[in-house]
Amino acid sequence: MPVYVDSDRASDSSPGSFTWPRRRPPSKRLEQSSRCIKIGLINNMPHAAFAATERQFISILDSASESIPVQLTLYSLPGIPRPERGGDTAGSVYLSVDTLWERSLDGLIVTGKEPITPNLKDEPCWESFTQVVEWARENTYSTVWSCLAAHAAVLHLDGIGRRRSDEKNFGVSECVRVSDHSLTEGAPSRFQVPHSRWNGLVEEELVTHGYSVLTRTAGSDVDTFVKDENSLFVFFQGHPEYDTDTLMREYRRDVGRYLRHEAETYPLLPRGYFDRSTERALSALREEAMSRRGEELFAGVGNALEAARIKNTWRRTAELIYRNWLQHISARKLASHLEGDAHVA
Repeated sequence: MPVYVDSDRASDSSPGSFTWPRRRPPSKRLEQSSRCIKIGLINNMPHAAFAATERQFISILDSASESIPVQLTLYSLPGIPRPERGGDTAGSVYLSVDTLWERSLDGLIVTGKEPITPNLKDEPCWESFTQVVEWARENTYSTVWSCLAAHAAVLHLDGIGRRRSDEKNFGVSECVRVSDHSLTEGAPSRFQVPHSRWNGLVEEELVTHGYSVLTRTAGSDVDTFVKDENSLFVFFQGHPEYDTDTLMREYRRDVGRYLRHEAETYPLLPRGYFDRSTERALSALREEAMSRRGEELFAGVGNALEAARIKNTWRRTAELIYRNWLQHISARKLASHLEGDAHVA
């Protein structure tokens, strides 16, 4: 079944970040049945990545949903600028998170953002973010916290702080299943996941506070972990939803920042991502930029990236994990309905 964007203002002709032909909602009868699950997406990404993030999550949910009808509502947090309505955004279908408190959702996805303060508690959106965490604990069957949202959520829930690495964890990491869980059922024992972050969490601290680690990177860093209380909270330090070219676009952005003197460190090549020919070309351009920094070198970087051959090695497993997530929500919702019917009888 397709994913339907839920908005009274959305239509087949509404502006969107990409062509999305399935804006018409399911019938009221299906919408109100236990078969249809309602998911919220809180998109906290900055302008440059806002539309791409929306597209990535809608795409992976659409691929993973199979026979489960999914109704998706889009939200944004106050204090985070988002694009105005236009041809390259879906701003016309976003709701303020303040409208969430009185709504009924079965599941929620909360994205990360680029922090603007060293302490996450000093972020302008911290108060509204913590409201979302508390609401999700009591009002969803399951919530996904992606990347920085995962770090912020565990900081609020259990005071677990993240730790900055000397080098950015950037590239496609091989991950290993370390415990059995319905979310990873059917996944291979080893699979690939894109990562793009400076900070990480210490596994011992997570386990001490009742979290279960499901997968680790080959370097023994935490990848995916969960905490199951009233709602199953799923935490991704990586980005299984990423498009094939997302890491390439991030690399191009960071190279541009260096060449424009907006950053002092030339970015590392994403690990396990580019073909060898592209890696050689980009490494040579890096050496040249390190000796004579200037924006004129950016054209050469762009040419090398246009010729890159990238194989998406993570999508199939990512779809499986999100399919398991939707099935978990669907099963919890059905059980809740059956329990309610039994009480009535």
